[in-house]
Amino acid sequence: MADLFDTPGAPGAAPAAETAHRPLADRIRPQHLSEVIGQRHVLGPDGPLGAMLAAGSLGSIILWGPPGVGKTTIARLLAQGSDRAFVQISAIFSGVPELRKVFDAAKLRAAQGRGTLLFVDEIHRFNKAQQDSFLPHMEDGTILLVGATTENPSFELNAAVLSRAQVIVLERLSLADLELLAQRAEKELGRALPLKAPAREALLEMADGDGRAALNLIEQVAAWKVAEPLDTEQLSKRLMRRAAKYDKSGDEHYNLISALHKSVRGSDPDAALYWFARMLEGGEDPRYLARRFVRMAVEDIGLADPQAQTHALHAWEIYERIGSPEGELALAQTVIYLALAPKSNAGYVAYKAARDLARRSGSEPPPKHILNAPTKLMEDQGYGAGYAYDHDAEDGFSGQNYFPETIKRPVLYSPVERGFERELKKRVDWFAKLRMQRGG
Repeated sequence: MADLFDTPGAPGAAPAAETAHRPLADRIRPQHLSEVIGQRHVLGPDGPLGAMLAAGSLGSIILWGPPGVGKTTIARLLAQGSDRAFVQISAIFSGVPELRKVFDAAKLRAAQGRGTLLFVDEIHRFNKAQQDSFLPHMEDGTILLVGATTENPSFELNAAVLSRAQVIVLERLSLADLELLAQRAEKELGRALPLKAPAREALLEMADGDGRAALNLIEQVAAWKVAEPLDTEQLSKRLMRRAAKYDKSGDEHYNLISALHKSVRGSDPDAALYWFARMLEGGEDPRYLARRFVRMAVEDIGLADPQAQTHALHAWEIYERIGSPEGELALAQTVIYLALAPKSNAGYVAYKAARDLARRSGSEPPPKHILNAPTKLMEDQGYGAGYAYDHDAEDGFSGQNYFPETIKRPVLYSPVERGFERELKKRVDWFAKLRMQRGG
């Protein structure tokens, strides 16, 4: 996949007079799949689309990826390469009447011996009934469905649609990909961008992996009339940096909080601070992050550092009292503290094991010796008989059994040799030794 777009003068290219007023992205649109930049993992000989095309067995697909990575272009070229009519609709603007017209037209083409590739942009925005309407036409071959989505298909698309289509994951363009795109654009424009090398790299970084955004920026910069190439500072004065892609209710939200949580769990304060900053820059609510920090302290640090929970709660309280931006510094310090704290999920594991044992053991009663006997009848039934008061025992420990008599004593809590749990492990081992000595 050498290039993303066709070179000037390629077969089928429009005359210069016709292209003068067309957007740059349209003027250098790829004419063949081999010209697509990036997505080698998909379009290469060993990639899923490459294998389909080589076998001549193109099936319905869902293209999942961020904006500006070539979803529409790939769909258009697939239709061209398989000699199908290309029909494009958007789930944002289309409803049931529009779908009926599309299906009826596809049936007419099929009767005339030509297939239809239906490209549905933002397919995740169709509701369940609308998505179901594709199924019979996919099954009888009336349409070849190519859906495009920026959202996780696992959550947004019906299982029935997913079972009839292969999900193809497209990746954001790298800086190297965007540089190739810039070179192709300069060749079409007939001039180099008026930028010094660092400023050129800064321009491509502003595109944030989005090829369409990169071309828009390139077209804007190429139109500037400047005496000397601009440096990075001069470029930043003329262009606003593009906001990073972030959807507080979508995949980016869950991807970034997962990265933040795992960086803390992995004791990497630098990575944790980076993902924390990424979420704040994307507009995440600091209160959500504060809640997650408390969860991290409970779930991943636990009793290895009991102060971690207090630290996280105090940072949350500080943010609520003084707000942004100062309150965010308290949260940043908590990120560092949690990342560097000793880690243990022993308490979490013990809790889950106890819940599982409780479910399996049903309604087993406690042993009678630890039950109170407020009435004579209960005393006659043996309630409280043989109970040893621990404060009266040697070391303040009787070693009696407190589990139901039908349950073999399990080991639920196994503290680790880290942080404060190292001390707790000594206590657990000491009580276990005494329990064996005293027949508990």
